[in-house]
Amino acid sequence: MDILSIQGLLAMLQIIVIDILLAGDNAIVIGMAARNLPENLQKKAIFWGTAGAIILRLVMAFLFVEALNNIPALRLIGGILLLWIGYKLVADDSGEHNIEAKDNLRAAITTIVIADGIMGIDNVIGVVGAAGGNMMLVAIGMLITVPIIIYGSTLFVKVIERFPIILYVGGGILAWVGAAMSLEDGLIHDMVAPYALAIKIAAVILVVGASLLVKQLKK
Repeated sequence: MDILSIQGLLAMLQIIVIDILLAGDNAIVIGMAARNLPENLQKKAIFWGTAGAIILRLVMAFLFVEALNNIPALRLIGGILLLWIGYKLVADDSGEHNIEAKDNLRAAITTIVIADGIMGIDNVIGVVGAAGGNMMLVAIGMLITVPIIIYGSTLFVKVIERFPIILYVGGGILAWVGAAMSLEDGLIHDMVAPYALAIKIAAVILVVGASLLVKQLKK
């Protein structure tokens, strides 16, 4: 597919739209992971976390996209990991900028890359499909959305600081996404499909409720 042809440009537009639609989830993960860092490290965490996440997505697109739909339990495991990450990001709201700032920065970047990589599985599949297998289109489309993700993440950090309750909304969103991903796994899809909505709601209640309980116990 010629990138400059009408077909190529339409494919590029599709890729950018897909990435922008899913950029909100990315911004939430990144913002939640970076919020407890000192302000001078937040931008570093957002930048390097986003860069690492984009690189991981490109690797998945180039090497693993053909196998993503065929690896047993991949979505199930990924979804469960997202539930855990959502819980940890909400429960670990110490607000303290402790002296191990470098360790905190490294941990935040690692969390961003892992969580975004898991959430990016469906994104990668959709983007590669829209690109018709043209990896150049995939790479360009993902890179175009990087500034949007970084800006959205920076904004989300500020929103959390002003309205802390938004943190629980973010945790609930991660729980919903994680449950939805798990339910799409071929190993359990047919069995749990009739209860999909109830399971997603239960996952949100579990993650948010457990986070609230842990915070109360810490007081």
